[in-house]
This record gives sequence, C-alpha cells and structure tokens, in this order.
Amino acid sequence: MIPSVLPTYNRAPLTFVKGEGSWMIEADGRRFLDLGAGIAVNVLGHAHPSLVNALTDQANALWHVSNLYHIPQQEALADKLVENSFADTVFFTNSGTECCELAVKMVRKYWFEKGQADKTDIIGFEGAFHGRSSAGIAAAGSEKMTKGFGPLLPGFKQVPWGDLDALQNAITDTTAAVILEPVQGEGGIRPMDDADLKAVREICDVAGILLILDEVQCGVGRTGKLFAHEWAGITPDVMMVAKGIGGGFPLGAVLASEEAASGMTAGTHGSTYGGNPLACAVGGAVMDIVAEPAFLDDVNRKAGQFQQSLEGLVASHPDVFESVRGTGLMLGLKCKASNMDVLQAAYDAELITVPAADNVIRLLPPLNISDDDINEAITRLDAAATVVAQNLQG
Repeated sequence: MIPSVLPTYNRAPLTFVKGEGSWMIEADGRRFLDLGAGIAVNVLGHAHPSLVNALTDQANALWHVSNLYHIPQQEALADKLVENSFADTVFFTNSGTECCELAVKMVRKYWFEKGQADKTDIIGFEGAFHGRSSAGIAAAGSEKMTKGFGPLLPGFKQVPWGDLDALQNAITDTTAAVILEPVQGEGGIRPMDDADLKAVREICDVAGILLILDEVQCGVGRTGKLFAHEWAGITPDVMMVAKGIGGGFPLGAVLASEEAASGMTAGTHGSTYGGNPLACAVGGAVMDIVAEPAFLDDVNRKAGQFQQSLEGLVASHPDVFESVRGTGLMLGLKCKASNMDVLQAAYDAELITVPAADNVIRLLPPLNISDDDINEAITRLDAAATVVAQNLQG
C-alpha cells in the first residue's frame, strides 16, 4: 500500500524534532552535527534568534495579502538585493525550481520583444541541476532527471562541463542564453574556474546572448562572497537565488538587469505566495547578517580552516577519500570508497552529510558554524572514515 506521503525519497531512518545552531536533535535524543544545513538552506543554522524574531514579529502582524497589493517587506528585501548585486530588479518565488521557470521565460520573452522570436534555445552544461520542473529537467538533460517524463520541453542543449570550445560551437542563430551553476552542487561540488567563468561571459557577449547563473545552492555567502560569480569579477544578466536566502523559510528570487527583464511587463508572470510578508521578513533578516563584509570574511576564514583539516583527513584515509573539492563552505569529499558507505558511517557517528554525483559527499555547514564545531566535524568524519576503511579490509 502506498504511504500517505508520496514515496519519491529514500529517506534515512532519522526523525529530527529540534535544531540548535549547527546541531539537530533526533526524536530519541541523539544530537547530530549538521554539515548539510538542509542542503545549503540553513545558512545561519537552526533557530537563529534574529530569524525567529523576524518571523514571529511578522506572523503577529500579517501573513499573506497576495501580489495584488504592495508588500513593504518584499520591497525592502528587493532593495537590499539590488543594493548588494548586479541586479536592477527582483521577482520573488518560493523555490529554486520556480526561479528556473521564470529565468527561462524571461530570456525567451526578451528576444521575442526584440523581434527575434526564433531565439529560444538555451545551452547548459552536463552534470547540472536546475530543479525538477519541466524546464529544469530539460535544462539539465541527464537521463536520471528526464527518463519517463517525455516529451521534454524543447529548446535546450547541453555541452560537457567546462568545455568552452563545445559551448562556442553549440551557439547558433537561435541561441537565447547560456545557463550554468558557478559551482555545481548536485553534480559533485564542481566549481568552474574563474578564468573559464570570465570566458563564458565573454563568449556570451561576443555572441550577443544572455547569461543565466544558477546560484540557488552556491549563492548567499556559501562561497565566501555574497554570490559565487563575484570571485570571477563578472556579472550575469539573470540570476537564480533560493535556498540560503530564506535561511530555512521557503523563498527564492530571480535577479535581473533592467535590460534582461525588459520583456516582463504586467501580466507576464505571477505567483500567489512568492514574496509574501513572512518569507521576505525572514529573507531581510538573513541579508542583514550575511551581506556584511565582516561576516563573509569570517566565512572565508572558517572555510580555510575546514579545508585544510579536510586535506589532512584525506591524507589519513587514502583508501576512503581521493580529494577535497569546492570553495568557501561549499565543500565535497571525492570518495574512493562508496560515498553512501561514508554517508552511513557518518550517520552512525551522529554527523549529517549530503550525497552528490561523482561519488562525492557534500559538506554544507551553516555559515556561522563555530570553530569548535568544525573541529568536532573533523573528529566525527575521521571516526566514520576509520569504520569504512576497516570494512574495506574485511
């Protein structure tokens, strides 16, 4: 008999009932150190007082009015995002998947309004993840994402990750945009080199097409800059942001330049819940903390400490781990052993990690994780790796 919750997840046998900072408490009382952060969502950990206060204050005032009216909290958050990014305008959604839908619509509408309605094709990269909507799976293109869900939305093609010659050759007169994650998350924590990201921007400029950056997982301070593309010194035309922006409350945003957004006039897009007062009150509180230079400096300091310790862990367990990947506090351990075996051993050590493609486990802690908790994470990863190594030896 099918359960009441549609069984589309292989859930771990864990039930968390409370969170405190970088820790989660299981129903049986065990305390787990959280290096998943809800898959890069809880950027300020669990039950951060500023977020709790923002949500509670707003909940006691007004929950929902719809986008038929002005929403002051939405406008305040949009102003903060515009002030701290390349963007001139913002549309709020409930998720990263919804961001992908709008980004696709936006770039196609842009060219339609320019009198070039045949420019609809969007080029992505293999290994990408852009959500599980019809547009998102078509943009990613992998068999794992698309099998059984045809016919796929047309107008998408993929080139090998980081292959700029293939990207250049894929551009035609019907190309509207390129879409990519500056750091692939689900794809195995694969950062695009700054030089390559600059080259992609130049390729788009020379071809006269738009660049969409998907920073749903790598944005909002995760890499030590507010947005990952800042490391390369470039700007996109359209950017997808979600996960961390709500600090745990469902919230997403599409940021765009005035030019790229020029086709999106009244009636071209909408959302019942997107940008509601509750979400935007929390998002504003997140931005007030994460966008501060001192906070981002501390993310970079802790990231250096964590990565150095992980390098030592890899050296100590050569049969279990191959290398450390990533940037900032978006890190991955490329495994030699099965990443799922490492994941299970970490569970047994009361440590939360997240699997990814290419036999990687993701380490995505809250950005405000303490130094002591980083040290404890290394201790628990070492214990997990020791168990895996012993099992490999029989």
